[in-house]
Amino acid sequence: MDSSVENNVKTVRRSKEEKKVLRKQLKASHTLLKHEGISTAAQPTKSLVVANGGLGNGVSREGLSAALKEMGEVESLVMPPHKPYAFVTYRSEESARNAHVHLNGQMLQCGENSVTLYFSYVESVTHEEETSVPLPEGLALVEDFVSPEEEAVLLSAIDWSSTNDDITAQKALKHRRVKHYGFEFRYDNNNVDKDKPLPAGLPDECLPVLERCVSNGHISMMPDQLTVNQYESGQGIPPHVDTHSAFEDTILSLSLGAKTVMDFRHPDGRVVAVVLPGRSLLLMKGESRYLWTHGITPRKFDMVPACDPPSPAGSRPDLGTQSGLTLSKRGTRTSFTFRKIRHEPCRCAFPSACDSQGAPSTPSLSLPPSPPTLPCCRADAARLEEEYVHRVYDAIASHFSSTRHSPWPRVCHFLTSLPPRSVLADVGCGNGKYLGVNPDVIAVGCDRSSALIQICAERGFHTFVSDALSVPLRTASCDACISIAVVHHFSTQERRLAAVRELVRLLKPGGRALIYVWAFEQEYNKQKSKYLKENNKEHHGNHIPSKNTSEDSQEPHGKSSIQISSHLEDSCRPHDSMTDVSRVTDGKLSVHTNRTAFNTQDLLVPWHLKEGKKRGDEESGDSGKKDKRKEKPKKTSNNCCSVSSLSPKADPSPGFEPSGSRLDTSDAAHIPDSKPSPSGNTAQTSSSTVKSELESGPAPVFHRYYHVFQQGELEQLCAQVNGVKVQSSYHDQGNWCVILQKDGL
Repeated sequence: MDSSVENNVKTVRRSKEEKKVLRKQLKASHTLLKHEGISTAAQPTKSLVVANGGLGNGVSREGLSAALKEMGEVESLVMPPHKPYAFVTYRSEESARNAHVHLNGQMLQCGENSVTLYFSYVESVTHEEETSVPLPEGLALVEDFVSPEEEAVLLSAIDWSSTNDDITAQKALKHRRVKHYGFEFRYDNNNVDKDKPLPAGLPDECLPVLERCVSNGHISMMPDQLTVNQYESGQGIPPHVDTHSAFEDTILSLSLGAKTVMDFRHPDGRVVAVVLPGRSLLLMKGESRYLWTHGITPRKFDMVPACDPPSPAGSRPDLGTQSGLTLSKRGTRTSFTFRKIRHEPCRCAFPSACDSQGAPSTPSLSLPPSPPTLPCCRADAARLEEEYVHRVYDAIASHFSSTRHSPWPRVCHFLTSLPPRSVLADVGCGNGKYLGVNPDVIAVGCDRSSALIQICAERGFHTFVSDALSVPLRTASCDACISIAVVHHFSTQERRLAAVRELVRLLKPGGRALIYVWAFEQEYNKQKSKYLKENNKEHHGNHIPSKNTSEDSQEPHGKSSIQISSHLEDSCRPHDSMTDVSRVTDGKLSVHTNRTAFNTQDLLVPWHLKEGKKRGDEESGDSGKKDKRKEKPKKTSNNCCSVSSLSPKADPSPGFEPSGSRLDTSDAAHIPDSKPSPSGNTAQTSSSTVKSELESGPAPVFHRYYHVFQQGELEQLCAQVNGVKVQSSYHDQGNWCVILQKDGL
């Protein structure tokens, strides 16, 4: 080929590639405006928005900053928490032009992941004012409490080579390795056997550290019990409160090795994330020890401040408002938790959470010691749902997710019927099993459980933490919404109605919503639901009935018992024709026997937590089928990033596609919902309260609140919402379902 012709061909190819990048850049700008309200500028400025360059995409500050600095002097880099974009301001407009020309469409390599960056000019950069949050009362963190040399001595004192050491009660748990010294902490009853000390006391290597704790006034008595936990990257521990009757007030936790983030949660919903650096000592006293739960979310990266920002004494940076965050890859972390065995009943000031004063210390295998009552006001409802819904799903998230892998056929039919590029919101998305059903729609999800949202994030879905009563999305921004197995968790008619109204608010005129709730009628048209059929099979085969059963277990396969009514009047029965089963004895909620017919509408449903081998396949009725759409978690080996040219075959970034198919629309991704703070001494620690992992002994049982719907009740609920009509309703394997359509303009 003639050289001039060859050069012309290359020029044409280069031109097409440039046009492709420009087209995707414009789409990214459109998506930013539509979903985030970020307006881009046509003329060059010193500031740019970097689509796909956010923490929400797994991009670290260090990696992005290195690429940006190659174009000129950077004045500021703002990376909002959980967002798939960032803002950069250069010292000069010329440097900004260089970045716009040379980095647009370039690929940023972050370990095993890669993202494609798209740059657009913006007039100015604004972000939330960075704030600090007070630490829980009685909580203190002492950084650099031990030296690197002491750290090495302590780590070498722990011999992990044995796999079942009776001397130190070593256990290989599902999420970590553990050793006990002095006394064994038993996970089957969340307590210690005070009459059976272990042969080995605390290691001698710990004595200098503990003597320093006494001399510094951190403790007044020498601990006699030590639990050593070792966490690998991606491991954690569920939120829990150390048993009151087992240990005295002050608890010490020494972090060795890699840093991590520990979340403290108050019963009223407040959350404080505390970064625990290596070689730091955490002290829990008083309220922080007795009332707040503490736990570590299992993940491989944490969002942490890029530098140590100044904070008032007794407070920590609010990781939900910080813009100076980066990603910290977790490594192996070993914690030494020192406690003093208690020999007298606890008389703390928190009786609602104290097992010595009546609150349960272990999950009940049948009934909670003091079953809750139906709420009589909004505050009561919020407390009930916090205790018997929110905390439970955070505790069982991993096991729950393992049983939720096959999308339901009728829900899939609704999702695949949506036109390409439709905006879909899955309110109460759980582990995100419906977010990948239709790859041609722009799907976002939200859930009240931060633990389930973390699972969604690891699968590459765009999700955020939110209460279903207040979703931080713009009004009339969605073409479709789904609410699968959510509304029945609200404990009053008022709150269930509010949940439906919130779905309708999100819909554009003409948009549709699909709602599934658990049905009181598990036998319909002479057909038993799969939920009841599984019980018959198990009893016929002399098997123990499955224990993790709920509306989510009733996954239809093959032929279903769907009965569709296309008119509201056909399916909406008047209240006086319904059987009155809503009353509960003495106002107390009863515990439902799984795999049996319901005899009341408001009840508690047990969830038996399984450890070790996952039992989801046999318990969910999925016959071992795995969801082929399920995305594998993205792996990132380190924080090192580099920029390379965009190849013609390179796909847009997995985190922020120019089409907007993956966009985190959260304005408050990890901010607790604004539910009323609980008051009084309502039980805050019960059979449903989040516990330490019980990996051995009987499986712990958590109880979830449900309101199961009678025939016609869901349609009547929806009929109270203005501007929407019931398009169709049906019964699907023990669930009542409606499709709503919002009135057009």
